[in-house]
Amino acid sequence: MEIKVLRCKICGEVFIGKELPSNCPFCGVENKFLIDGSLWKDENDIELTDISKKNLAKALEIELSNTAFYKCIAETSSDPAIAAMFKGLSKVEKEHADVFRKILKPDSDPQVNVTCTDDSLASLNSSKERETRATKLYTQALQEATEERLKEVFAAIMKTEEDHLALDNEKLKKYK
Repeated sequence: MEIKVLRCKICGEVFIGKELPSNCPFCGVENKFLIDGSLWKDENDIELTDISKKNLAKALEIELSNTAFYKCIAETSSDPAIAAMFKGLSKVEKEHADVFRKILKPDSDPQVNVTCTDDSLASLNSSKERETRATKLYTQALQEATEERLKEVFAAIMKTEEDHLALDNEKLKKYK
């Protein structure tokens, strides 16, 4: 079996493997965005409308906050399953922030401050609220975007956030 070198059209990261993963291992988007590495090109240098700049700035702040919050839970939780889940989510959210940063090209990142506790139920409920907030913003941003690249990015990342929301809901059933 041939070893594939694929690149994600959304985050630009490289996957090397024999089997096509169901999702990008870095940003979590559907595998339809994984293409032959030799065909990839950077599509992030685009002109942005003021509305898109505003939505990207909000998206970057949400993703940075989620990254920090999930990392905090991963490092704080005494429940190995919760710690592992949030460690993975933290990495994916960081990748989303990187995508938005590449497109927006801000002078600096917004500062985010988060706190967390070793309470699995509270952490899952907070995560659900965060993922719901992200999904709502990306739905709005997708409708307001006129740039094709942004439409593609917001739609792909929104689907990933919906998957995270489904994961939260699945885990909440076990922890209630």
